[in-house]
Amino acid sequence: MAQIAGKKHARSDSQTHDDYVQVQNQLRHPSTKRAKQIDADPPYDQLEAILKKTRRNVKTRNVLHWFRSKDIRQEDNKGLHAASQKAKEGGGSLISMYLFSPKDMEWHGTSPARSDFILECLRILKGQLEEKNIPVAIITAEERGNKTDKVMQFAKENDVSHIFANMEYEVDELRRDVDLAKKVQKEDDISLDVLHDQTVIVPGSLCTGAGGPHKVFTRYYNDWLAITKKKPKLIDTCPPPEGNDKSMKQAHQKLFDTTIPGLPESKQFGSDKERDQIRKLWPAGNKAGMQRHADFLKHKITKYADNRSEAALDPSSRLSPYFSSGIVSVREILRNTQKFNGGKDFASGDAGVVSWVREIVFREFYRQVTVITPHTSMNLPQNLKFDFVHWEDDEEGWKKWCEGRTGIPFIDAGIRQLNAEAYMHNRLRMNTASYLRANYLIDYRIGQQWEMLAQSSEEGGDFDGNAAEHVMAHLTDEHARLDVNAALFA
Repeated sequence: MAQIAGKKHARSDSQTHDDYVQVQNQLRHPSTKRAKQIDADPPYDQLEAILKKTRRNVKTRNVLHWFRSKDIRQEDNKGLHAASQKAKEGGGSLISMYLFSPKDMEWHGTSPARSDFILECLRILKGQLEEKNIPVAIITAEERGNKTDKVMQFAKENDVSHIFANMEYEVDELRRDVDLAKKVQKEDDISLDVLHDQTVIVPGSLCTGAGGPHKVFTRYYNDWLAITKKKPKLIDTCPPPEGNDKSMKQAHQKLFDTTIPGLPESKQFGSDKERDQIRKLWPAGNKAGMQRHADFLKHKITKYADNRSEAALDPSSRLSPYFSSGIVSVREILRNTQKFNGGKDFASGDAGVVSWVREIVFREFYRQVTVITPHTSMNLPQNLKFDFVHWEDDEEGWKKWCEGRTGIPFIDAGIRQLNAEAYMHNRLRMNTASYLRANYLIDYRIGQQWEMLAQSSEEGGDFDGNAAEHVMAHLTDEHARLDVNAALFA
């Protein structure tokens, strides 16, 4: 990248030009024809159908929970709790694993900030579970295509009878789970179940009077409020897993001995100083996330309705990274928020609470949209006609936008916040994204690819392309909010 304001280690014009050419060449997405075919036969429906055949009644031996990058916690984790209960009821032992896939980080454009955050949270979780004699085995899949083979190999080597996991709703992840389910189906003595953990209400299940899933947020929101009021147990939480006997460590020491991997070479920070700065801004672990929520309830939420669009006031909870990596449970967050609100339902009480919870429901609605129109997670706008927009080839405009020197103070402030904190306030996010598309007429997907090429410098942050995909999608889908407050860290 060319030099960013306030940063060191400028890149030459030729390097910046190479960056621009590369991002243009990496705008990977299927054709609109293929997108319509995927929407007509969603991977989510395929997985739900095959899971009916893999939820088997087999004799319990060792029970496995497979942690993903969206459920890195022991608190109120539905898949982990189900695995723990199965082990307890059947007299087996609970084991867990995390599949580390460096090439997935490349493919999905995961930033150094998010990559490091996930691994640090995993380090904390591993220590917590080892105190309960529950191993978290770290298994590396060098190739994206052999992930399910690694899981099956692990299950067989460790005499696993039941595999549990929490569902991820993007197309790649659903296809991975379909592939695993097909492999499990060929076995006689292994059961597989994938549970819904990311949301209060199962995506795709809130329907209109005509029977189809809601596609308009306001109607979805109203139904969400009505159902959670009628069924308050939807935000009930489950306890952490029960521990194994001490003999587990002796019998399976090799599982406890696996180590947290380091960041891939392309995901390294520019310096230790930069890494430490980002870690201070975004401390890892469930405890840190819940403390951040407690501070938000104490100091900010009552003013949230009035101040939420005032970026300079920093009115947001800054919980997005914790939500997006499953470090905190949305149910526990809502339960604590409701308690703060005097036990009232989410449509009444403090105006700030009502306004903030609405943003969380936007997060749930986005997952509903992802399930019913899966092409939205494939680098395509929700309305496919916008894939035919003729974008400008404006390298100079792209450089100014990336560097925060468009000359528009509000836009530049957003980009500079992103460079410094690996985060951008929601209102800044919407305006910077709109400026790239509407003022420069630059393809929003080039903004997504920026992170893959940006080199962190001594004083900088980073831009996460995975979130940028959804940030830029906002330009053609007003409901494409990835997480509460729409942080770009995610």
